[in-house]
Amino acid sequence: MLLRGCWRLGRPLICLRGGLQAPAQSGRRSLVSCIDPSMGLNEEQKEFQKVAFDFAAQEMAPHMAEWDQKELFPVDVMRKAAQLGFGGVYVRTDVGGSGLSRLDTSVIFEALATGCTSTTAYISIHNMCVWMIDTFGNEEQRHKFCPPLCTMEKFASYCLTEPGSGSDAASLLTSAKQQGDHYILNGSKVGWNSQPTRAVIFEDCAVPMANRIGDEGQGFIIAMKGLNGGRINVASCSLGAAHASVILTRDYLNVRKQFGEPLASNQYLQFKLADMATRLVASRLIIRSAAVALQEEREDAVALCSMAKLFATDECFAICNQALQMHGGYGYLKDYAVQQYVRDSRVHQILEGKNCQRLFSRMVIGSPLSLACLSLCWLSPSQTLNQLSHSGNPEICFLKRAHISINLPVRTAFVLPQRFWNVGFPFSVVSCYFIYFLFDFFIGPLVV
Repeated sequence: MLLRGCWRLGRPLICLRGGLQAPAQSGRRSLVSCIDPSMGLNEEQKEFQKVAFDFAAQEMAPHMAEWDQKELFPVDVMRKAAQLGFGGVYVRTDVGGSGLSRLDTSVIFEALATGCTSTTAYISIHNMCVWMIDTFGNEEQRHKFCPPLCTMEKFASYCLTEPGSGSDAASLLTSAKQQGDHYILNGSKVGWNSQPTRAVIFEDCAVPMANRIGDEGQGFIIAMKGLNGGRINVASCSLGAAHASVILTRDYLNVRKQFGEPLASNQYLQFKLADMATRLVASRLIIRSAAVALQEEREDAVALCSMAKLFATDECFAICNQALQMHGGYGYLKDYAVQQYVRDSRVHQILEGKNCQRLFSRMVIGSPLSLACLSLCWLSPSQTLNQLSHSGNPEICFLKRAHISINLPVRTAFVLPQRFWNVGFPFSVVSCYFIYFLFDFFIGPLVV
């Protein structure tokens, strides 16, 4: 199989397969300057971004297709990445981490994902696990577990999803029962391609109590705090896939001819490429804004992390999907990297919480609903609240409890203030209209 260089900021990125030549230098500077991922970064950030881009181009992109087709877990390559400090990017330095910020981490994962998105996604999850031990573990645990994880001598996995539960993390069935100085674990976790294991099954698995992170009863809280950064990380991986897809599409349009002219001269395709670039830049801005908020531990950090994950993974998948479409039939062939970016970025709309179940709290709605935990119930345009109240869906059972009888066509989504319906809060028709329209006009455009 032939490997040819395409271009990323004037540097070769070997990720386009199929024998197409890289285009000439002319005519590419304007688009590159618009989507330049180094815009707004300081000199130090630009340096480690360059290191990550170069590593992606030299060590990951040439092997991306092989890893995918043979379902390989590239241990040696990831350990090379760890030698550059990518095994514990935002872990403290006294246990072998790089001690970088959340924004720095997002910049690195975006760059690495241009080389292989699924492998970078695993590296990001590994980093999240090491950070959780570094943050919530005691000193003995930190110095025992973090150093071999930062070098990727050992690999970490965040075992959340079970056969019967995914985004509903509170309904996990895996149990830990104390017996002496050990916990006995029973349960199972599902696997994911590009990881060293598939399903993880615990059958009377004994784990020392000394390995417990935090106090009993804190596990769910700690797990959810880990996911805040995880959402930024996985969104950053989507960003890398989208960035590579835009560059590949631009190059393809320049070299592919139809009816005697390059596709790049077609104004419709020019508009499409401009739309892709706009989505890319918007996604990058919201991700980096959320990363800064999380680093500063701001009050709105949780909501911004959720918004960034929701917006960026949807938009970046749309970019990759449009890139495949603009490649025509070639885009569907395994000889072209764009199809792999589409497949690898699609799962990011599910990882770290499905996008349709993203939770927004007080930073979104404000008083008096600020104390409510708000979730999104997606409805089709043909459905009405009356129809839904008799559908048996537990997420809208408050409609029955409140005895609402209205025929309100819903074209986007409806907000469920769970605190109120759990205690039988008597919703009025007016309050339902208010909640619906508030969401429809102020929040709906962000998430649809």
